[in-house]
Amino acid sequence: MFTTRQIAVTLALPLLIIFLTPLITAVDVDGDTSLSAYDLLASYDFPVGILPKGVTGYDLDNSTGKWSAYLNGSCSFALEGSYQLRYKSRIGGYIAKDRLTSLYGVSVKVLFLWLNIGEVVKNGENLEFSVGIASASFPLYNFLVCPQCGCGLNCNSNGQILKIRNSHLVSSV
Repeated sequence: MFTTRQIAVTLALPLLIIFLTPLITAVDVDGDTSLSAYDLLASYDFPVGILPKGVTGYDLDNSTGKWSAYLNGSCSFALEGSYQLRYKSRIGGYIAKDRLTSLYGVSVKVLFLWLNIGEVVKNGENLEFSVGIASASFPLYNFLVCPQCGCGLNCNSNGQILKIRNSHLVSSV
């Protein structure tokens, strides 16, 4: 013979499972980190090279597009000797197809000032970076490879800046 408690538990358990299953599924869908942060960018039609190597994880709210990516620490490097970039250990904003908005944690050095990059828009074969009222456009092929912290794209296999070797030969015409 069953007690009242055993009957209540027997009836409550299936109801509990029915009510909790949608919550568990929603957490799994929103918290799905089986994709890397680089795969996430590609799924929104961005090249992976807008993030440096070494992103350790990310968060994404699928319903709003709010995202954050995490590095082991802050990161800075120069690209082609002209632009110096700095990433904080946590960067983020809102992501949509071909558009990153309300960015935080990424800045570029212009002359002697560090300016926050607030928006990145993919426009055809170019990426447009906005820093307030100013913006600059660069071809996508510049972002096919992820830069490394410290040395950017000019790195040796140890992650150190490549030394430019020059010839000691002098020619005269």
